[in-house]
Amino acid sequence: MAWDLIYWLICFCIDIALFSSSLYQYVMLMDLEADYINPFELSTRINQLVVPEFVVHGVFCALFLAARRWFMFLLTAPLTYYIVMLFVKQKHLIDVTEVFRVLNTEKKCRLVKLGVYFCLLTIIITRITISAIFVPWSGSEELDIRASFLEF
Repeated sequence: MAWDLIYWLICFCIDIALFSSSLYQYVMLMDLEADYINPFELSTRINQLVVPEFVVHGVFCALFLAARRWFMFLLTAPLTYYIVMLFVKQKHLIDVTEVFRVLNTEKKCRLVKLGVYFCLLTIIITRITISAIFVPWSGSEELDIRASFLEF
């Protein structure tokens, strides 16, 4: 049971990293829209983060699959498919010359990612709480709620 807590803490750290990366990219796109940053700086900063974010998300999805967390895997699978398709079609990097044309699409994409990562974050925090509560009772015997209430 202690391994379960460690597993969820690792997932929490990965999800926070993905959430913060997507939030940073979304803020950068909003800065471009408000003309606080030029397109070259934006594309340079975001393109540096895209491939590492894809790799971390792939590891995140594979971690759920390897641990047989089917619900969490199914939540991350559509986004993983979208990321793989972007990478295969070579549309994962932002082009400096076309950044204003695809600005709204990129913002919506980052917003959807933020929503998915936030949903995952709430589920992971719930699982961390549940795992942390049940770690003291994770001995060799099963937890019997009736016995814990009846014994003083």
